[in-house]
Amino acid sequence: MPGVQEAAGAIGLQVYVLNASTIGEIDTAFASLARERPDDLFVAGDTFLASRRVQFVTLAARDRIPVAYTNREYVAAGGLMSYGADILDSFRQVGAYTGSIVKGTKPADLPVVQSTKFELVINLQTARTLGIEVPPSVRATADEVIE
Repeated sequence: MPGVQEAAGAIGLQVYVLNASTIGEIDTAFASLARERPDDLFVAGDTFLASRRVQFVTLAARDRIPVAYTNREYVAAGGLMSYGADILDSFRQVGAYTGSIVKGTKPADLPVVQSTKFELVINLQTARTLGIEVPPSVRATADEVIE
């Protein structure tokens, strides 16, 4: 996180990192956020955190914290917005890798592949509830807008 903190500092922002690996730690993190009243929150991509997406969305709504996620499922559950790798495109890449291996390519000979397709999903109902006006230009560039 040092790069993120340096970049934030350069534009006058502060970054606080909260870690959570249990349901109780998520509750504790949100209790801290309720006291600190951050302008926004970013939830990093993590399998455990994604499994708790309803908890995140519920706590964020309760505390009226705008949250950006890496996964569209949070937004479908009522979260504000997500921006991250397109999961279907990632699955296609895995399929191509698997096909290469089945055809005899050694895994060590395959190149490292990075996601190249990303998606922006916005929940306008959540934005309205938080009093956030999403500009038409942002709506137009979103891959999906949930009304």
